[in-house]
Amino acid sequence: MNASVLLTDLYQLTMLQGYWHEGMAETAVFELFVRKLPPGRNFLVAAGLEQALDYLENLRFTAAELDYLQRTGFFDDGFLATLENFRFEGDVDAMPEGTVFFPDEPILRVTAPLPQAQLVETRLINLLQFQTLIASKAVRCVLAAPGKRLVDFGLRRAHGSEAGLLAARAAYLAGFIGTSNVLAGRRFDIPVFGTMAHSYIMAHDDELAAFRGFARSQPHNVVLLIDTYDTLKAVDKVVALARELAEDGIRIKAVRIDSGDLGGLARQVRARLDAAGWSEIGIFASGDLDEYRLAELRDAPIDGFGVGTRLTTASDAPYLNCAYKLQEYAGIPRRKVSKGKQTWPGAKQVFRHYDPAGRFDHDVLTTADDHLEGQALLQPVMRQGKRLQPQESLTGIRDRIAAQLQRLPEALKNLDGAAEYPVEIAPALWRLTEETDRRLGLA
Repeated sequence: MNASVLLTDLYQLTMLQGYWHEGMAETAVFELFVRKLPPGRNFLVAAGLEQALDYLENLRFTAAELDYLQRTGFFDDGFLATLENFRFEGDVDAMPEGTVFFPDEPILRVTAPLPQAQLVETRLINLLQFQTLIASKAVRCVLAAPGKRLVDFGLRRAHGSEAGLLAARAAYLAGFIGTSNVLAGRRFDIPVFGTMAHSYIMAHDDELAAFRGFARSQPHNVVLLIDTYDTLKAVDKVVALARELAEDGIRIKAVRIDSGDLGGLARQVRARLDAAGWSEIGIFASGDLDEYRLAELRDAPIDGFGVGTRLTTASDAPYLNCAYKLQEYAGIPRRKVSKGKQTWPGAKQVFRHYDPAGRFDHDVLTTADDHLEGQALLQPVMRQGKRLQPQESLTGIRDRIAAQLQRLPEALKNLDGAAEYPVEIAPALWRLTEETDRRLGLA
C-alpha cells in the first residue's frame, strides 16, 4: 500500500528546505501519541504499524515528483537535488500492533536526522491514527457481543478505497472473523463473506425462485436475505426450500435480516425455524450497527452481525486527538508548553504493571533510559531504516489483542467511558521536565 512521498502537507517540505539552508541535520526524536481519549472510550488499541514501517522502508522521490516540486516555485534547485537520494535511515521503537494504550503514552518513536524524522510526520499520523481509531471501535464491538460472529461490511461507506481496506484489516485484528471486502481478503489474507443483496431478490419475479436459484448457484454459501418483502412469510419459503435442497445435499447455513426490529424479528424467525425442525439454520443481522446496538441485541437469538457504516467511519468519535511531536534535537530535550497541548520532553518509555490476578493495574511513563520494573511497551522495530523482524502475522496480532482483553479490568470494558486507568509519571521524567523548563526560562 505504497503512496507517493508527496502524500504529505506542504509545510513538511518547506521546513525541510529551511533545515537545509540552516544546516540542521542532527539527530531528532519525535513521538506519536494521543493527547486524550475520545468520548465514551476507556482505552485505545494500537494498529497500523505494519503500513508505517512499509512506508518508511520505501520512502523515495521520483523524478516526476521532483519535477512537480520544482514547478511549484517553493523550492531551490539545490535543495531539490538533495531529495534525489533521500531515504529514511533512522530508528523506530513502537508498541506492537494490538497493544492497549492510554493518553500521553507514545505508541511510536522515531529517532533520525531531523529532516528525515520531520518529513514522515503526516503520513505516519495518517496511517496509525486511522487504524488505531477503527481497531479501538471494533474491539468495543467484540466486547459488546461476546460469542457472536462479526463481519466488516463497511467498504461502501468508507471514506475512500484505502480507508475501506485498512478498516477491514483493523477490524480483523480486533476480533472480527472477516470482511465483505474482496480486495482486503486478497491483500491481507482475511476471510471474506457475502451472499446477496435485495436487488437479487427484486430482479426475480418470485422470492422463492430467487432463493432457489441462489442456493443452487452457491451450494456451499447459502445465506438467504429474507427482509425484502415480508420477513416472516419469507421464513416459510426458506423452510420449504430447505427440505427440497436437503434431498440434493445442499444446506442453508443462515438467513439474514437487514432492517426493522432486528431483535424482535430474530425471535420470531428463530421460533418458526425451530418449530419446523431447522434449528441448525442460523440468523445473521446487519443494518446500521455499532457497539451500542450490539449490546442491546446481545440476548437476541442472532448468531452473527455485519457491522459497516458506523464502524468504518467511527461515527460517534471519528478522529483521535493525536500528535507527532519533537521531543529531543541535537541531544537536547524539547517540549511544547502551549495551553492544553503540553508535552513531556525527551525520548520516553512506558512500563506496564499487573495486579496479582494478572490484570492491568497501572502504567508508568518515564524517560527512555530509566530502567524500571514492569513490562516495557515500546520495542525496537527498525534500525537504520531496516526492519528488525519479518512482518508479523495478523493471527499473532489478533491473539495479542484477545489476550489483552482478557487482562483488562472489567471497568475498562464498559461502553460509557466512565473508568480511568492510572498512568503515573516517573520521578525521572518529572526531573527532566523541570530541567527543560529552567532551560527555556519557564521555571
